[in-house]
This record gives sequence, structure tokens and C-alpha cells, in this order.
Amino acid sequence: MNTEVLKKYTYTTSWRALSYYNIYRLLIGFLFVSLYWIGQIPEPLGSYDQNVFIITSHLYLTVTLAAFFFIQLRKPPFVIQVIGHVLFDIFVTTSFIYSSAGLNSGFGMLMVIAIAGGTLLIPGRAGFFFAGIAALCVLGHEIYLEFAPLRPEPNFIHAGILGITYFFTALISYVLASRVEFSEALAEQRAVDLENLGRLNEHIVQRLQSGIIVMGEDYNIRLANESASNLLGLQEEANIHDIDNACPEFLSGIKAWIAGNGEATFIIKPAKGLVDIQVSLVQLHMENKTETLVFLDDVSKLRQEAQQLKLASLGRLTASIAHEVRNPLGAISHAAQLLSESKVLEQEEMRLSTIITDQSIRVNTIIENIMRISRRERSTPSVTNLGDWLNGFVREFKAGFGLDDEDIKLRFTKENIIANMDPDQLYQVMWNICENGIRYSRFKPLIEIICDIHRESQRPYIDIIDTGTGIKDEISDHLFEPFITSESKGTGLGLFIARELCEANQATLNLYSNTDEGCIFRINFSHPDRKQGIT
Repeated sequence: MNTEVLKKYTYTTSWRALSYYNIYRLLIGFLFVSLYWIGQIPEPLGSYDQNVFIITSHLYLTVTLAAFFFIQLRKPPFVIQVIGHVLFDIFVTTSFIYSSAGLNSGFGMLMVIAIAGGTLLIPGRAGFFFAGIAALCVLGHEIYLEFAPLRPEPNFIHAGILGITYFFTALISYVLASRVEFSEALAEQRAVDLENLGRLNEHIVQRLQSGIIVMGEDYNIRLANESASNLLGLQEEANIHDIDNACPEFLSGIKAWIAGNGEATFIIKPAKGLVDIQVSLVQLHMENKTETLVFLDDVSKLRQEAQQLKLASLGRLTASIAHEVRNPLGAISHAAQLLSESKVLEQEEMRLSTIITDQSIRVNTIIENIMRISRRERSTPSVTNLGDWLNGFVREFKAGFGLDDEDIKLRFTKENIIANMDPDQLYQVMWNICENGIRYSRFKPLIEIICDIHRESQRPYIDIIDTGTGIKDEISDHLFEPFITSESKGTGLGLFIARELCEANQATLNLYSNTDEGCIFRINFSHPDRKQGIT
């Protein structure tokens, strides 16, 4: 309950309490009027002046009935209505005392209820004001009896005791009202604290890099934070959808785990998502229901950490390879070159010498590529404006290969697309893919580069489209594995290195489309708001 709701609740409760007090007043007036109309007014009611008693009873009933209308209308203000009701009750009770047997009639005690009710309804010192008015009315009646003929003797002691009773009633009601007011203030403060805590928790949950989903027993999404929506590619209105429609890929795993036949942690790749996701499940037992708490984590982060371990091991391995292989390889290559300079070699022997030299160069290239992976600098992801960066890259690439403007087409669907990645490593990835593209493309534009943002996940991406004949299925299945190539002189490490660089920046590189009319390689970047560790 927030502060505004609590104030509204307190405001409504006060008016409701005033309505209950008016019901009590209505019952008193209805009782006296009913006794008159059935002709059963008992002693001492109206014993001294029955006409005044009857008129006062009817007036009291009429006013209390009219009071309901003003209470519902809530005009005039609450405080004014309470003061008016209590003062009217005091004056009516004084009239009852006058028309009946004076203080001996017992009507003086009705003022106690009026004073207590007024003090509780208006916390503060108003109760002492009501007590003072009531005491003056009682004392004034007794003074009137002192000088009025044909009236009983005044009882000032009784009047004094009633006055003291009124003030004690006001004091006790004031203490009780103060405690109620303190409780309401404390409740309001607690409501503010809870509201602030709720907002803080909501902010923390929404800003968590891990996705969080709360599901009910009916597998409907109760809560999904922003990271979960981005990872699964859900729309903003996903909270009201059945999870089977929103993301059917991991529903079977959740059901299996709840049934006791599955694991609490598993990895999926949603159809609408862009990355592999690790799903972790925890069951929440409520009072009369059970809900499931789902944690979603981008597997690329785990792969990034594993990548560092792999590269550390590869670095130690390549150091020994460089020492053990490069020296004899250099000797072989040098010997082949010297042999090729001999004038006594036959044509067939010259061809064999050339093969030795070429293959030595190829082996040396493989070693250099592997060492480049192990020795590469740690990635330093930074916020990069892809529009400006791609324009600069395309200019350098066209200059490097002597291409015309119509050879490469660059297209943006939105302006100011931001990505988190090391610019130097992105340059290496793009250069490798674009170089492969122009090598196999058949017509212009040789390469088309499209930069856009996913509508569901808000993750930026780059598509590199060539116009080649596609990649054979037996190669495409292992395209990003090392030493897989269709070129006799290739090393098969280019795409492997490119994917490694992407994963080191929590990005992904995939063959998005492979047809007879060309291929599309897609680089999916992490969400711009997602913080990355320096790797």
C-alpha cells in the first residue's frame, strides 16, 4: 500500500466512523420519537416539560437523518461536521435534561458518549473543548434551577462530578486518539518505507543481467524482468501471455523438472532469442500455492570465461609448438629454396621442390594464426557507434582491395545504433568475413552490409551478405571449427578466430542464411545496457 493509497484509506475510514456515530444518534432519536407515537413515554422523560422533549426528539431525528446526506456528500469538511454533530448533541442532551427530571434523569451520561466520539474522530485537544461546553451546559442548567420557580433544587455537586467526568473522558479519549494517530502515522511511514523498498527491489530486479521469471502453477508468467524479455525475445505484454505461446522452447524442460523427471539446470536456444540460455529453476512454496522462480543467464558469458581458460592453455601449447616446429620447418623451407636454385634439377624435381616450399609456408601460416589467437590482446569492450564505425571500415576495405562504390552496399535501418565490442577485434572479424565474401561473390554488389536492432530483444546486429553460390552442407555444419576450409591454400582458421573474438566480447557469429544465391553471416552483439567484464 503506497502513501497515496494509505491517505485515501484513512480519509475513507474517518468518514465511515462518522457514519457509525451518526447511526448511534439516529437510534437515540428514533427511540424517543417512537416512544412518543406509541404513547409509552416512561418517567422521567419529559416529566417537567413534555412539549420541549417531544419537539427536541423530532428535531434530533430530523437532523440526524439529514446528516447522512451531508456525510455522503462529504460537505462541509469532515472537521466541521464532527464539531457540529457533537455540539448539537450536547445542546440536545441539555434540552432533554431540562425537560426531564434534571440531572437525576441520567441524560448527563449521553454527553460522555458525545465527548468521547468527538475526541476520537478529531484527534487533538478538541475533546477538552467539548468537555468544557458540556460542563458549562450542565452547570448553567443548575444555575437556572437556582432562580427558576416551581423547579427542583439544584444539585451542584452532581453537576461538578459530571463536569469532572467529562474532562476525564476527554483526557482518556485524547490518549486513545493520540495512540491511534501515532499508529496511523507509523503505518504511513511503514507504507512509504515499503514503497521505497519495493521500488528499490524492482529497480534491482530490472537491472540484473540475469533474467528472472516467476511462473504460477498454470505455467503463466507472473513476472518477467527486462533481461528475461531480452534473452527470450518476448514482447512487453509477455506477462499476460501463457508461457507456452511466449516461449515454448523451454516449457517442456520446466514441466519435466516439476514432475521430477528433469534437471534443475539446462541450456536452450529460444526461437525468438539470439543466444543460448542457461535455465535454472527454483520452487517457491507459498501458503496455499507453489510458484516457480526461473533464472536465465546468457551462456556467452560462461563461454567467455571458458574461452579465457582455453586460450591460456592454447598459449602454453603454441609456445612449445613454435619452439619445436618452427626451427625444423625453417630448415626444411630454406633447404627447399636452395634446392630449387640448383641447375641440375629436372622439371619434375623442381615441381616437388615448389610443393615443399608452398606447404612449408602454409604450415608456418597455421602456426602464426594459432599464435595470434594465444597472444592476442585482451578484449576491451567499449561503446561503439556502429554507423560511424562501419562507414570508416567500408572506406578502408574498399581502398585495401581497390573496390568501387557499387561493389559494397552499406545500409542502416536506424540511426545511432550502439554496440559494446572491442573496435579492433570487430575490425578483424569484419575484415575476415568481407574478404571471404568478395572472393566468392558473382555479381554486384559483391557485399551488402546491413546494420539493425532486433525488435524484440533490442540487441544490435550486423548482417554481411554475399552473392556467392552458398556453402556445401558438409562444410557448413563444421564451418566455425578450426582447419575446416574448401580452399587448398586456406588454413581454416579465419572463421574460427572470428567467432572466438566475438565470444570474447559476449557477441555471437553465426551463418544466418545459406542458399544458392549467397550466404548471410550475422554478428549479434550483447544488449547495449549490459555491462561486460574485461576479458
